[in-house]
Amino acid sequence: MENKYHKFNACIEQDIAIEAKDDMPDAYRKTLIRQIGQHGHSEVIGMLPEGNWITRAPTLKRKAVLLAKVQDEAGHGLYLYSAAETLGADRDDMMEKLIAGKMKYSSIFNYPTLTWADVAAIGWLVDGAAIVNQVALCRTSYGPYARAMVRICKEESFHQRQGFEAMMALAQGSEHQKQMAQDAVNRFWWPALMMFGPSDDHSPNSAQSMAWKIKRFSNDELRQKFVDNTVPQVLQLGLTVPDPDLQWNESTGHYSFGEINWDEFMAVIQGQGPCNHERIEARRKAWQDGQWVREAAAVYAQKQAVAQSKVA
Repeated sequence: MENKYHKFNACIEQDIAIEAKDDMPDAYRKTLIRQIGQHGHSEVIGMLPEGNWITRAPTLKRKAVLLAKVQDEAGHGLYLYSAAETLGADRDDMMEKLIAGKMKYSSIFNYPTLTWADVAAIGWLVDGAAIVNQVALCRTSYGPYARAMVRICKEESFHQRQGFEAMMALAQGSEHQKQMAQDAVNRFWWPALMMFGPSDDHSPNSAQSMAWKIKRFSNDELRQKFVDNTVPQVLQLGLTVPDPDLQWNESTGHYSFGEINWDEFMAVIQGQGPCNHERIEARRKAWQDGQWVREAAAVYAQKQAVAQSKVA
């Protein structure tokens, strides 16, 4: 294995991007397809908790901003599915595996958006957590994935700022609006911390992903960075973090925080979250309803290819 993939190993060691046509271990390819596919699924499923608020957003401006954001997420899914296809993955196969429960997506999107404040919390907290993880992926070892992440991160940074601005408007509003904001933070804080996954010593894939430089930082390192970035923002809004164990640690220069409920996390990723069934059913319906569009597009593409070959 070492001799067969000498060039691959040298590229990993020297931080040279692996490209689609390069020789690579099958396990590296499969790991990337799994990760990129799940990432793409997360972007597409992530449209659902916000999408049902487009018509209910409080102002025309908020509607337009949210519509643009949901559209961006669809584009992110497209970039990621395209990156997975460079590895030989089939987009239809990935989607069918998602619907069948054989591929996962981010646990955070199995929680409901009960109020407008929840939409703000997703933009601020959830996209904020995503940015921490995705900025690191801009330096992942597989070139097409890294390049897709550069564009995605630029757009996600706007989403995070939009979410913070919407939350600020609520926090500075009436007492009822401030309570809505605090309630959203209370419900989304811990699920946002779960987004980074369990500690790496409990993950069967993390050690190898770190060795291949698919991952650049451990789950705990990324989670700590998110907490350190976000707690000051919560305080700036005049809100509180729903964690009685949270405190600044002078000796480490980081915030210490309480224990995450990993039983809840495992239940959600195993299909027992508040909205798991609803999310998959929505995706299944969209996939089935859109079959005629995909078939028509395929026929059109085939006819265009035939016409072009005749001209040539």
